[in-house]
Order: sequence, then C-alpha cells, then structure tokens
Amino acid sequence: MADPSGFLRHGREDAAKRPVDERLGDWREVYRDLPAPQRDEQVGTQASRCMDCGIPFCHSGTAGCPLGNLIPEWNDLVRRGDWAMAGERLHATNNFPEFTGRLCPAPCEAACVLAISPEAGGAVAIKRVESTIADVSWERGYVEPVRPAVSSGRRVAVVGSGPAGLAAAQQLTRAGHEVTVFERDDRLGGLLRYGIPEFKMEKKLLDRRLAQLRAEGTKFVTGCEVGGSAFPVSRLRAEYDAVVLAVGALRGRDTPELPGRSLRGVHLAMDHLVPANRACEGDGPTSIDARGKHVVIIGGGDTGADCYGTAVRQGALSVTQLDQYPMPPRQRDDSRSPWPVWPWILRTYAAHEEGGERRFAVAVESFEGDGAISSIRLREVQVRKDPATGARSVVPVGDQVQELPADLVLLAIGFEGVEHMPLLDGLGLTLSPRGTVSCGHDWQTSAPGVFVCGDAHRGASLVVWAIAEGRSVANAVDAYLTGASDLPAPVRPNALPLSVL
Repeated sequence: MADPSGFLRHGREDAAKRPVDERLGDWREVYRDLPAPQRDEQVGTQASRCMDCGIPFCHSGTAGCPLGNLIPEWNDLVRRGDWAMAGERLHATNNFPEFTGRLCPAPCEAACVLAISPEAGGAVAIKRVESTIADVSWERGYVEPVRPAVSSGRRVAVVGSGPAGLAAAQQLTRAGHEVTVFERDDRLGGLLRYGIPEFKMEKKLLDRRLAQLRAEGTKFVTGCEVGGSAFPVSRLRAEYDAVVLAVGALRGRDTPELPGRSLRGVHLAMDHLVPANRACEGDGPTSIDARGKHVVIIGGGDTGADCYGTAVRQGALSVTQLDQYPMPPRQRDDSRSPWPVWPWILRTYAAHEEGGERRFAVAVESFEGDGAISSIRLREVQVRKDPATGARSVVPVGDQVQELPADLVLLAIGFEGVEHMPLLDGLGLTLSPRGTVSCGHDWQTSAPGVFVCGDAHRGASLVVWAIAEGRSVANAVDAYLTGASDLPAPVRPNALPLSVL
C-alpha cells in the first residue's frame, strides 16, 4: 500500500487556477504555473492519498477508466518521487495522457473508493497526478519516439486525426505497419484542434505529440477529403491493405422546428468554436464574435461550457447558459447514481467562475427578431420519461413566458452522429439508427478490411473512450494483417460504462 494513512492526513487539493481577471485577458490554460519543485511536492502529496485498494475501481473498464490506466501503480511511484517509472507505467496504457489529464471528466475519480463518502475527503486527484506525470515526462526528456524494430510491409490508412485516429495510428506504426493519417482540415487534431478551446488545452501540447508520431514514422496528409474526387475510394482500396475510420460524430443536433431558428445570429456551437480556435491559430478574426453581445447558450454540457468560456474571453456583454434539466445536487445522490457509477451532480467548469449566469429547468419557446435575433422567449419546463418506452418529453410548467435579450444564440445540444460523406457511400456503408458506423466483434465494418473506432462507432463520447477504442482497433487491424497481435485491446466494441437503468 502506498500510504495507509495518506487520505487521513491530507485532503483533496485540486490545481490552483489563475485569477479570473488575468485569464480573461488571454487564451492560455486556466491553471497557475507553479515552480516545478512546488508542483511536484503538491502532486506527490495528492498521490499519497491513494489507498491502493484491493479492488481498484478507478481503472475498471466499466466503472472507471476504459483504458485500464494503472492508477494505483503510478500514484505510488509519484509518492516515492520516481517520475521516470511513473511516466513509463502511465504511457503503458495511454498514448496521450496530457490530453486525458486535461480534457477527460475523470470517471476514474467518480469510481475512486474515497468518493464513496464525503467524510473521506474526496476522491484522489487522479487527473492532476496524471497530467503532471505527463508534463514531467516531457520536461525531463522521458518521452521519446518508439520506432518499430521491423517492417510488416503492410500499409494502413487512418481517416481522421482526432484522438481515436491518432491512437490507432501510433499503435499500428509501432507494430511495424506503414501508416498514413488523412485529415480533411488544414491542420491535424480533429476536435482536439478546432473543438477544444485553447484555455482548456493549449495546442502546443498537440503539436508536440504529433512531432513524436512523425518521428516514429507515421505519415500525415491534410486537406484531403478521402472518398472525394481528389482521392476516390478506388484509390484508397488499391493503395492500402486496411482502412481505419476515425471520422468522428460531428453532425450537430439542431432545432429547426423552433420558431425563429432561421434568424441571423442563431448558430450551432461548433460554428462558434471552430473559427474561434482558428483565430487562436493565427488565421485572422473569428467569423462569429461575441464581443459586445448578449449571448445565450442552449445546452448544459461540456460543449456549452466551451462556448461559455470562449464568449466571455471574446468580450460578451452577458452570457446565459440554459439547461432543460433541473439543477443537479452538489453531492452524489445514492438513490439515483450510487457509487461507483458516473454521478448526476452539478458540474461547475472554470468558465462558470468567470461571469455569466446558468439557468435550469427552462426551454426556448421561440427566437424573436426582425431578420436577426434580438431576444428569446423561455418557459419553465419539466423533463419526463415514459416508463414503458424510455422516451423523454419536455413539458411546459405553468403559463409564464420570460424574455431574454439575445444577439447571439449558440446551440450546444449534442451531436446526432457521423456526418454524411462520400467516403461512406463509396465503401457501401450505411449509418445505424444512432447515426454511427456499426462493426463486428473485431471492429471490422461490413466492408472487408475497413475498421471503425472512436465517436464514429460509439457516438459523441469522452476522449478516454476514443483513445481506448483507437488502441483496441489497432489490435484488430494488426491481427487482420498478420494473423495475430500482441497490441493491447482495452475495450470491446460493445463495451458500455456502468450505469443505473
């Protein structure tokens, strides 16, 4: 056991954030830069809270981390100051821990045994330990390219450069295959590049990891719509022995039925986030700017919070985030989401500390304006679930209608699945009723030699699931090409997180 009394002597302490006034003046990450000795000492103390449980639910594939991260192992190594071995154990299961340590909502922490009761002082700060191990590993030169010992002579095309595609590409390159990653955008990274705001993860971290992949031998092609006229499916099939589809699930959910939806100033969330991220890349001013505007964000999830923080930094006059569900409790309700399942609790992001307002149990009745949006009409609502079918309906409560000023409305109400693209048609693939690409037990689609992983298979999900599926599909592709594989496969295609029905 790392430290039997560590959690009794030390409470949970998250990383300190920069002052709000300071971080609103730039796009850098929100956390303070501490001197390395002070940071390492603090994180070592947090790691000492880990009890090395007999059954560590934190890295359970269903309740905790689908990657199977060896959390108790690297917590103890950090406690003892062995950062080199901690980095080795962390990278043994996770290709990109600096991504997950910043972006994953941490089902591992929800499944930590110390999360059972508030009296234990809170879950181990696993994300903080993880991201610090990754940072120290880069700082001290522990992260190096891992080049294959032999070449298989087989060629693999990975379509999409998000976390799932990059994980699959790195694993397959290291197994000795010649891998080319195709990206239709002008830069690599998928949602990591253009969906995640700079203040959540600075893109220099992504570029650093891409340099490692290049040094290992992975090739990249940008600005290429695979399946289009410039690179038809016939060429894809002729030049590659296997294909991995990691194209994401970027078809945003819309509300075309709402009166006034066609007014100028009403946009899908990604229409706001992508140009804002391009502006941070130096591509010029954003096409949808919140400066001096009353901004209303519809949707209470991660994407809505990303829009929230972006709008505040752009200089919005006001920001209001709407959620049709009631305000969740601040602590786990065991009757609704007992440990170790993902709890239904109020999640406050750094952006919510920076101004603005959140409103719960409300829904938009109409968008108002003369050509351009000027206000929205709201009703208090209740979300009801049909016990027989499970279908949810949003029911108005009372007759009172409220009106909010709105110059910019952003719809962050989720994603409906994979975008319709010529690549799927050319491969003869159709989308499932969930808008995803189906596969068999070996991750292979109905098109021979074509595999799928990440959001394209699972639907919009967590970065940690994307990496887990990318690693697993690499195992399947390797076995398809060579007859067997020693690559890890942390999840199965039908794996689901533990939940209460």
